Amino acid sequence: MLRDFKPAVDRKALIFLAGIVWSIAGIILCSYAVSWLSLSGKGLSFGLAGLLISLIVYHFGFSDIVKKNIDRISLMGEKVCIFAFQPWKSYIVVVSMMGMGILLRQLPIPKHYLSIIYIGMGLAMIFSSIQYYRVFLKVSVEGG
Repeated sequence: MLRDFKPAVDRKALIFLAGIVWSIAGIILCSYAVSWLSLSGKGLSFGLAGLLISLIVYHFGFSDIVKKNIDRISLMGEKVCIFAFQPWKSYIVVVSMMGMGILLRQLPIPKHYLSIIYIGMGLAMIFSSIQYYRVFLKVSVEGG
């Protein structure tokens, strides 16, 4: 009876949804950073530093997480809970990271310095979302 209320989608849609969620989160973080940098006049150097951090975070962290999520989703049944694009324990990490972001914005740290972290994390999330879109398109073309 409780399963009747579970919001479920097929695996292909779940992979696409995961890409959308990662993209939106990345865009939000980058939009904070861009607004801060536009006010500071330090956009280029701080933006490039954020880009460098994003490549490191993507390569050594997020790309592996996304691959594990895609592999896990691929092994699931045909209909999957819409929230299963990441394991449940990862939601604790997400809430913690959001809390840290809120805390950082409240601290007296100059925003142009924070922009480096926000661009780093935001772009890394956007780069990671591309992995989801690639798998979604591959599965769509193959018809699986």
